[in-house]
Amino acid sequence: MEAPTKAQPDVTVRVFKRQFSSNPRGARLARRVGLYQLHNWGIPYLSDASESAALIIGELTANAVTHGRVPGRDFELRLTHTPGDREVLGVLRIEVSDTRTECRPPGPGEIAAPADGDDSGRGLLIVDALADRWAVIDREPPGKTVRAELDLLY
Repeated sequence: MEAPTKAQPDVTVRVFKRQFSSNPRGARLARRVGLYQLHNWGIPYLSDASESAALIIGELTANAVTHGRVPGRDFELRLTHTPGDREVLGVLRIEVSDTRTECRPPGPGEIAAPADGDDSGRGLLIVDALADRWAVIDREPPGKTVRAELDLLY
């Protein structure tokens, strides 16, 4: 007896990884370069996925340069795109890594809402609202990575 064979579509997982200066200019550049890369991968500018990714990349890179900055060290943006089709969801993974170990952000379910009138403290709330999954992960060499994933509908 033979197992039925089902043709599986080819899957090309695309990865983009780059380091940026740990300053506000580096955070802005990471967001722009990231959106350009997504557009090249077939996730067009101003699509829902692109707009969500822009906000997530912007918040995570801003946090990396504000709270995760170590003088003389860069932060890293890594994008991973696993395409899908009409039956299988695609996934876009956004990862921002920095080298600061002592300043770990709260993870999912641990975020406290900022007090009324506070000027900051909403970035991870935005990530939590937009991402289908997200986590804070230790990394080697020292540091941490904040990972957010978006399910892509086709």
